[in-house]
Amino acid sequence: MTTFITTDILKSDSGKPKGPAPKIADQDGLRKTGNKVRKRLQENRSIYWIEQERAEVFALGDFMSPDECRRMIEMIDATARPSALFDVDYSTGFRTSYSGDVPADDPFVKKISRRIDDLLGIDSRWGETIQGQRYLVGQQFQPHNDWFYTSEKYWELEKGRGGQRSWTAMVFLNDVEAGGTTDFTKLGLSIEPKPGVLLGWNNADRQGVPNEWTMHAGTPVTAGVKYIITKWYRTKPWR
Repeated sequence: MTTFITTDILKSDSGKPKGPAPKIADQDGLRKTGNKVRKRLQENRSIYWIEQERAEVFALGDFMSPDECRRMIEMIDATARPSALFDVDYSTGFRTSYSGDVPADDPFVKKISRRIDDLLGIDSRWGETIQGQRYLVGQQFQPHNDWFYTSEKYWELEKGRGGQRSWTAMVFLNDVEAGGTTDFTKLGLSIEPKPGVLLGWNNADRQGVPNEWTMHAGTPVTAGVKYIITKWYRTKPWR
């Protein structure tokens, strides 16, 4: 796991400066995107801020209509497959949901995607393809961060195809009979799925440093099924 240092100067054992701190990948991009999106959301009176001290987490109700949620659920069922992770096999049980990239060229998907872009005020080119996820009874996604650990092998690929992840937007598509909350494990926040509600967060702090406080989990569904869509944004155009 990467250790992030935010001080400008490192000090030796004697307390004297010994040089600049290691550069954090995409820090400028994360800070600029954070500032831009924050300003846009603060101008939207419908936004409800859940946590602002240690992490920026917000919610917006009625982002998708019941009919839109039902239509997206059908598309997820048509594309769902065992969820993938960077360098972690499905059999480990770390992420046991089913997921799939809903067709990016479908007019309905484009409409929802543009709506998320407009909400955050981020150029659509910087957004990844919308991913749909389905959790059946017992399925979960254990605590994780959406931002990339730059010490891992996958970063060599990701830094050239859009760089670090900045903001995450997730939309709940249905009521879940029991379980399936989205828990920010370090913040002590537990969000119950409500259809049509968009949950979003900044993956970095205000200085542009990937934020450990955004660690979150999709807790096991204990009754029923859970459907969501997620869209991640980068610091550069995604490809």
